[in-house]
This record gives sequence, C-alpha cells and structure tokens, in this order.
Amino acid sequence: MEGLMGRRLTVRQWFLVIFAVIGALVATASVLGGLVLSRTATSTDHLVDDLTPARIEALRLQSAQLDQETGLRGYILTGEADALTPYRQGIENEKKALLRLDELIGHEDGLGTDLDAVTASAAAWRRDYAEPMIATVRAKGTVSATTSAAGKSSFDGLRATWDVQNRHLTEEVRAARDDLSEMFRIRNIVFAAMPIAFLLAAFLVLLILNYAVGRPLAALRDSSRRVASGEFDHAIEGRGPADLRSLAADVEAMRARIVTELGGATDRERVLDDQAAELRRSNAELEQFAYVASHDLQEPLRKVVSFCQMIERRYADKLDDRGLQYIGFAVDGASRMQVLINDLLAFSRVGRLNDEKDEVPLGETLAKAIDNLSTTIEESGARVTLPDDLPAVHGNRTLLTQLWQNLIGNSIKFRSGPEPSVTVEWDGASEFTVTDDGIGIDPEFSDKIFVIFQRLHTRDAYTGTGIGLALCKKIVEHHGGVIRLDPSYTGGTRIRFTLPEGTP
Repeated sequence: MEGLMGRRLTVRQWFLVIFAVIGALVATASVLGGLVLSRTATSTDHLVDDLTPARIEALRLQSAQLDQETGLRGYILTGEADALTPYRQGIENEKKALLRLDELIGHEDGLGTDLDAVTASAAAWRRDYAEPMIATVRAKGTVSATTSAAGKSSFDGLRATWDVQNRHLTEEVRAARDDLSEMFRIRNIVFAAMPIAFLLAAFLVLLILNYAVGRPLAALRDSSRRVASGEFDHAIEGRGPADLRSLAADVEAMRARIVTELGGATDRERVLDDQAAELRRSNAELEQFAYVASHDLQEPLRKVVSFCQMIERRYADKLDDRGLQYIGFAVDGASRMQVLINDLLAFSRVGRLNDEKDEVPLGETLAKAIDNLSTTIEESGARVTLPDDLPAVHGNRTLLTQLWQNLIGNSIKFRSGPEPSVTVEWDGASEFTVTDDGIGIDPEFSDKIFVIFQRLHTRDAYTGTGIGLALCKKIVEHHGGVIRLDPSYTGGTRIRFTLPEGTP
C-alpha cells in the first residue's frame, strides 16, 4: 500500500490534499459556528429584548388596571372627584403598557392572544361596569350592591386573564432559556470538535511525512525510541542517505552523553529524595508544634491570667498601687501572648489546614465579615460602603472572610477621627480596593506593612501583634492574587488586591 500511494501522489500533492482537507474543515467549522452563534444570539435577544421586558410591562399593565379598580372603589365610597385620579391615571398607564407589549409580543400567536384577552376584558369591565357606575354615582351619589358585586365579578374575570398571561409568559421564558441552554450545548460540541478535527489533520500530515521520508528515518526513529524507553545500551546505527547517517551519528553521540550523565543524575536524585523526606519530617514537626502551641502553651498562660486575677481579687486590700500595677502588667502580658499565639497559628495554617476550596460568592464572605465586625462598627460610628454585587471566586470561605475582616477592621482601628469612612470597591474584573479616611501609611512603608511583626506604631498607641496585613498577604497569595498599598492615594489608606475569578 505504501508503494502504491507513493506512486500515485507526490509529497507536495499529499500536502495539497491535507491543506484542502484542513481548509474544508475550517470552512465547515466556520459555517457551523456562525449558525450556532447566530441562533444563540437570536435566542438571547428574544429572551433579553422581548420576553423579559414583556414580563415587566405585563406587571405594569396589571398595576395600572389595579389602580383603575382602586380609584373606582374610592370614588364609589366617597363620591369625591379627586378619588377618580388613580382611575384616570391607570387608564393612561394601561395605554402605554399595551403599546409596549404590542411591540414586544403582539406578533406572537399565544402571547398576542393573551394580550388581546387582557385588553378586551379590561375594556369590557370599564364599558359595562366602571363607566356606568361612575355615571350613577355622579347622578345618584351611590350604586346598588348588586351592581357593585357584578363589577367585582367582572374584575375578577380580568384577574383571571392576568394569571393566564403571566403563566404563558413564564412558560415562554422557561422555553427560551431551555433553547438557549441547548444552543450553548451545541456550541460547545462544535467548538470541541474543531480541535479534534485539526488534530486528526495533523495526524494525517505526520503520516504523509513518514511515507515521504521512508524507512531509513523510521529505523532511526525506532532506535531512538528504544533508547528513550530505557535501553540506554542500544547503539544507534546510521542507514540510508548521508544526511540521515550524520543525524544518526549525532543522536548516537547524544545517547553516549546521556549514559555518561545518567550516573551523576542518579546520585542527584538520591539527594533530592533525602531532602524531600527531610522536608516531610520538618513539616510534620511544624504541625506538631502548632498543636503544642494551640494547647500546651496556652494552658500555662490561662493559669497565669487566672491566678493573677485571683490574687488581685483576694489580696486587693493588702497590695499597694504598685503591686496592683504589677499584676495588671502580668495579666496584660499573658493576654497579649495568647493573642500572639493565636495569630501565629492562623498565619501558619493558611495553605495547610482548612484548605477546602469551592466556588465562593465574595458578597457572602464580605457580609459575614461585616457581621463579625458589627460591634466595632457600631461603637466607632463607622460608615462602611459596600459594592452592589461581587463575583464568585474559587477559594476558601473562612480565609476570604478573614481577609475582609482584617482589612476593614484595620481601616476602623487606624481612624483619624470619629465616624470613620470605609469603602469597598470592585473594578468589575479581578481587582478589589478597601479605602478609608484614616491616618494613612507613608509610601516608604508600602512593603514593610505586609511583613510579619512589623509595626509602624507603638503598642500603647494601637493594639495588635503586627500580623494582620501579613496574614492578608498570605491569604491573597494563597488564592493566586497579589496585594499592595496604593501610594497615589493621600486621603487615608487604600489597599488593592486581586483574586482570580471563577473556577480554575
């Protein structure tokens, strides 16, 4: 078969055939893609431009007709002309809504029929009951209970046409969404098939090259594969034309060099394995240390605080002010040590513990952080401005909540006056900002503030351990983003950070 194909077509002709097949694939894919995209656009336009506005206008139409019925009842009860204002305004609003609905769905058989039914029922109610009752009230000052009940029954019939219209609109919207989903599915299939077709075309090109070059290159290929599969002692022999012999000699030289270097590489792999084992052991020790810090180390601190407080209560009348001050220093130091241990544990656990990631709506984590800070916000009188909507990201819900809580809490803590202002913004892509009108940060400290234990103020001025922003940096980088201080903002402090949107 190889010889027959070689006699029928030249290498150039085979390339022309492959290029023609690729061109046909491209043309076919373009046509199919265009048809699918056109159908998708049509379905989207119908849903967005026709059905969704139609549902809104239908509600406006029903609201206008309710206003008419409300105005009529008010007029019947009071007999005052001003009571008919909702009735008249409802008629005007009904006309506007009917015009808009006729543009949107009047041309559709089922929905147009529903619209006609609502229009006819409303007109019949006004003609047979509303207008006659208005005339009767003007003439006699009241209407009979029978007439009023008949009018109510007629309006209930109008309400029934609303239910039919709303149900059919809902069904049309659902059908349009299903059609759009089907178009998306077909589009995905078409676009998934395109690379497969191109891969098949590439495979055909490789097949032609194999036939064109011939058996000498195939022999060289087989020998190279044997070496690549682990037969490093297999010598590669040159066959065929001089250029292939030269290529085989170069490959043989490369094989010999690989065999020589392989001995050294084996030793390096052994060293790397030992280092990996040592790293695993070190990580295990760190986790054990974290356990000790969270349990064994905090227990003595709790006892120190507890017994110091007991001494203060029991011997307060026997200690002078200096003694009570010393006890206060001890309690404060132990409490700060507990806070420091907890902050260090939180910092060390980022990326190791509680690292289950899923699709997290950032709006929910921000709302949770605001709820956690509710007492602080209320006591400080802070005004916190939040964006209307935030995207979802692939991350850890607890860590992202802690990120918002630390940034907003810092803005409130480092305020410059009463009623501080904090604003959270999103650029619509992947960058978020937390801006305040506080004391600000000098640009020369833009890197220092994200380093653990780095404080710009004394502990007497502001409480804290100097871990907050370092923890924020670690959380953001753990989620694949970056965080920085905006040095161009001078009205306080502005922190910018990015979080990749969507599922990785």
